Amino acid sequence: MANSKYEYVRLFEDHRALLPNTWTVIRVDGRGFHKFSARHGFAKPNDARALQLMNAAAVEVVKELPDVVLAYGVSDEFSFVLRRGSGIFERRESKIVTLITSVFTGWYIYLWPSFFPTALSPPLPSFDGRAVSYPSVRNLRDYISWRQVDAHINNLYNTTFWALIQQGGMSAAEAEKELVGTLAKDKHEILWKRFGINYNDENEMCKKGSVVVREYEKPPPPLEEVQGEGEDRMTKGQKERRKKALRKGKVVVRFCDVIKDAFWQERPWILGAAVEEEQEEQEEEKEKE
Repeated sequence: MANSKYEYVRLFEDHRALLPNTWTVIRVDGRGFHKFSARHGFAKPNDARALQLMNAAAVEVVKELPDVVLAYGVSDEFSFVLRRGSGIFERRESKIVTLITSVFTGWYIYLWPSFFPTALSPPLPSFDGRAVSYPSVRNLRDYISWRQVDAHINNLYNTTFWALIQQGGMSAAEAEKELVGTLAKDKHEILWKRFGINYNDENEMCKKGSVVVREYEKPPPPLEEVQGEGEDRMTKGQKERRKKALRKGKVVVRFCDVIKDAFWQERPWILGAAVEEEQEEQEEEKEKE
């Protein structure tokens, strides 16, 4: 096809690629969800239906994209982790972010009737997305740990805040003033002594957030992606066989601690050979010292 005089406009396109050989996190956040949740009658402090809907949409994203090795969600956000050697869309940031955000949004809207009896009405649910690259396993785990710690802090605050309003008869302003400067132990005490609520007995999904992973009866072998260019060295047949092996895993939702080592040690296929590589690098650095 002959080029037209207008084709020069393609020169303005941004083909920025994510850093190679890094873990990429695509974080999807609800846009204007305070107004959206109020319009659709979400329960406070947590609406189990809304959280389960988020989880269901995330499960579909992980099923559709085998390069996503883990997803972590809380409230109206979900973080999707792409494996270190992923070559999806040649790592073009804009295409990856828009793909995951749009697939998640599409499933959220499609699955809405399965969790809520009332139809969606404006403002409709929408999500924005961003991508961040992390160079090491430690950086990636610290990111996931940060989100889980944040989930705990926010949920403890919200649980106490709404108990003061719903059971204590306070206004929002009074409850907010009551909690200024309080520590975690203070909130636990308020919940127990005033309302007989043991925070430790609260829903694990609300306290820990949701972890979406693939579980296997027979764990797949570690991916050959240590140098970051393993994708290029693989034949088309090898890539297809690996994708099939990954897809054999059952995508499940867990409500568990992702800060401690146990979660990762029990699922070595998530981080693959990257853990061994970093350990070797650390040992080499120690020898140099």
